[in-house]
Amino acid sequence: MRLKLSSVLLPSVLLLGPACIVEAPGGASPQERRAATVAQVPPLSLRNGANLGGKVELVGATVQPGRLTPGEQAKVTLYFKVLQPIEEDYLVFVHVEDAEGRMERMNVDHKPAGGLYATSQWKPGETVKDEFAIYLPAGAGPRALNIWLGLWEPRTDTRLRLTNPDAVRNDGRDRILLGQVPVAR
Repeated sequence: MRLKLSSVLLPSVLLLGPACIVEAPGGASPQERRAATVAQVPPLSLRNGANLGGKVELVGATVQPGRLTPGEQAKVTLYFKVLQPIEEDYLVFVHVEDAEGRMERMNVDHKPAGGLYATSQWKPGETVKDEFAIYLPAGAGPRALNIWLGLWEPRTDTRLRLTNPDAVRNDGRDRILLGQVPVAR
C-alpha cells in the first residue's frame, strides 16, 4: 500500500497545535523592485498629496474605468513617493463605501505592490506603484463609491498618521478620501 506524503503529514501537523505562518526575511530582488517602482508618475486622474508620517506621500492615483458598472471591476493604481525609510511593513488599507452609506463597506486591504515590495524595503526617492481592483456586485445600486485608504500596520493595529490633514480630504482618523467613483446605471 502506497501512502501519499500529504495524507501522512497533514494529520501530524494538526496534532502539533496552532501554527503561525511567518514569512522568511529577505528583500525584493532587483527585478521585483523595478516592477514595483516607476521612474515617472503618469498623468493622473486623481491628484492627492497626502503625507503619511513624514515618510510617504500619496502622489495620486488612476481608476480605470472611471465609472464602475455593477458586476464588473475597476483597476486602481496608487503612486507613493518615498520620503524617508520606513521601519515597519505596512499594508495598504482600502475601504470602499457607498457615497450615501447604504451599502456594507468593502475592505480591499493588501500588501503593497502585489506583495513584491514591502514598505520596510522602500528607498527614499522611489515612487512605488500599487495596483488593486475594486468590484461592485451585480445588482448593487449605489450612485457612487467612495475610496478611502491609508497605510496600516496589522501587528499593532496602527495607521501611519496623516501629517497634513488640512491639505487633503480625510475623516480625521488617518483615512484619506482618494476619490469618488460614479456608478453606471
